[in-house]
Amino acid sequence: MAVKKKDVQDIVEAIGGRENLDTATHCVTRLRLVLKDDDKVDKDRLSNNDLVKGQFKADNQYQIVIGPGTVDEVYKQFIEETGVESASKDDAKAAAAKKGNPIQRLVKLLGDIFIPILPAIVTAGLLLGIYNVLTMEDLFGKQALVAQYPQLGDFADIINVIANTAFIFLPALIGWSSMRVFGGSQILGLVLGLILMNPQLASQYDIGKGNIPAWHIFGLEIKQLNYQGQVLPILLASYVLAQIEKFLSKYVHDSIKMLVVGPVALLITGFLAFIVIGPVALWLGTGITNGVTFVFEHIGWLGGAIYGFFYAPLVITGLHHMFLAVDFQLMGSSLEGTYLWPILAISNICQGSAAFGAWFVYKRRKMAKEQGLAMTSGVSGFLGVTEPALFGVNLPLKYPFVAAILTSGVIGAIIGAIGVLGNVGVGGVPAIISIKKDFWLIYGIGTVLAMVVPAILTVIFSKFSKEEAKEIVEE
Repeated sequence: MAVKKKDVQDIVEAIGGRENLDTATHCVTRLRLVLKDDDKVDKDRLSNNDLVKGQFKADNQYQIVIGPGTVDEVYKQFIEETGVESASKDDAKAAAAKKGNPIQRLVKLLGDIFIPILPAIVTAGLLLGIYNVLTMEDLFGKQALVAQYPQLGDFADIINVIANTAFIFLPALIGWSSMRVFGGSQILGLVLGLILMNPQLASQYDIGKGNIPAWHIFGLEIKQLNYQGQVLPILLASYVLAQIEKFLSKYVHDSIKMLVVGPVALLITGFLAFIVIGPVALWLGTGITNGVTFVFEHIGWLGGAIYGFFYAPLVITGLHHMFLAVDFQLMGSSLEGTYLWPILAISNICQGSAAFGAWFVYKRRKMAKEQGLAMTSGVSGFLGVTEPALFGVNLPLKYPFVAAILTSGVIGAIIGAIGVLGNVGVGGVPAIISIKKDFWLIYGIGTVLAMVVPAILTVIFSKFSKEEAKEIVEE
């Protein structure tokens, strides 16, 4: 899509001009602006701009939905028009954080840690899906493909090794990302994560067997426990490491910093991790895992219904990022999967389907601009990117959003009751390859329902909003 300079200039004027702009950055689909006064934004003017697919405020940033690809060019011209320096996401988030409350800052912190490692996790999830296709029985015959074609066996094994690596070394990834956020050395965070999962350490699954070896230092018995797959131990340990490192860097002379800061910080944190942080965090993490598992094993329909219904509203507030930690914690448990990601993907599909329903409504009313937006947003939602559909179509119209969350809640209840498990991976329709192969049939049915029902409900609900639809879109 060609970007007109006039449209970009119009966006600048609509946000209150250069003088109202603090920092500006962008993500895959949106301009993310920190404004001095959000009340100065002319929302009507933005809505009528051909480049703008939606607008909302979240994480104390005013976010303008442009769309993938186009947003890069818009951002370049936006920087030229405003004269502000190009800011990183971290700069924008730091500026936005000054306006947030403690809960918002905590959620933002979790998002900053887990979002950068998502590409590795998504890639791993996709590769595991390919491995499932190769090894699943009754998919291409009574026998799996690796049994029908033995030459595929080693190929599948290599894929499995590549796919599982990101999950196996998850503490190292989290350690690296955490230290980036906490302001410490990222390489030390990486090393700390590897320390907590050193092969010399005993597996967590041996705890029940009572044969965990221990170190005996100064009268203390320290369990030699491996924290592979755990989230909380490395999160807390990384925070402690960053604080110790920053403290030492402040007081140690530059000439000996390399010899003192890293070794001392890592040594102290390592001891604390095995003595205090690890056991406490493991207890907390196990409690979270057991709590979620209990809900989905005993009243799974309720857990699935609640998460399915509220996931999209959580996206609006930005609170959905905090559940990534829960996903990773569940995947590192004996479940080796998460109940939440399959429901998340269903929610993605429902938002896309509702946008397609809105497209039909717009087409019937000959609203060309809105029609095109709804079509592209629907496709994006089916592929797991819901912002264009959510903020550009469903929320402005309201009834598509209602249709989507109602359907997502019902389907969530069904797959929650069955206990569908999956891995963190791609969202939307392709998410089925990240689902445990035992649940493919029921999840496939859920996917089809999510693709169809919200669109039908949107058309039905539109019957009660005929006169208001166009006005709402323009607001």
